[in-house]
Amino acid sequence: MPESSYLSLLLIGLLGGTHCVGMCGGIVGALSMGAPARLGLHLAYNTGRIVSYATAGAIAGALGEASMALSGQLPVRTILYLVANLMLVALGLYLMGMTSALAFSERLGQKLWRHLQPLSRRYLPARSAAQAFPLGLLWGWLPCGLVYSALATALTSGSAWHGAGLMLAFGFGTLPNLLLAGLLATRLQAYARQPVVRLTAGLLILGFGIWGLMSIPGLARLVVAG
Repeated sequence: MPESSYLSLLLIGLLGGTHCVGMCGGIVGALSMGAPARLGLHLAYNTGRIVSYATAGAIAGALGEASMALSGQLPVRTILYLVANLMLVALGLYLMGMTSALAFSERLGQKLWRHLQPLSRRYLPARSAAQAFPLGLLWGWLPCGLVYSALATALTSGSAWHGAGLMLAFGFGTLPNLLLAGLLATRLQAYARQPVVRLTAGLLILGFGIWGLMSIPGLARLVVAG
């Protein structure tokens, strides 16, 4: 697994923070209501969230590894890599407001979320890290096109360990925005909704996807040579 993949997922998490703040800003902001140690709560919440991302990445990586082993390296790996980068292209356009192509993936995730959401009620309002951490674990499975785009990359990683590592990198990339969303609440949400912010983030992520698509012929030649 190239080191650049981890850096790419870290940057995608950071750049996609405008989407994170829009979707989850209200949730993390509510954690600070009436809490004596806000930073500790938000760190616990985000730790749980990132643990769930890593778990999902491990599952995706294991599934990708199994599919490659069963069907052969070249066609399956190339197809998975193509899908992953098409997801990044769709994410970039989604952040720019040019398409709602990722909305279908969020609708699919709603089926799982309907079973998990009721469990979160027992931890609200979060008054301690012991409540915030499991709440973060649950909210890490919130249907999100940004997360699913990162998971598509984890699917190409070739192993559960690499898939988990990629999603850890992605999760750490989202951390600054969601920590600030919790501590600054509506001020950061207003900033994240500005068209120029979303356009810039969308263009950069779109660039990641296009760069990945352009590298597919080289990847295919490398696998054949191997």
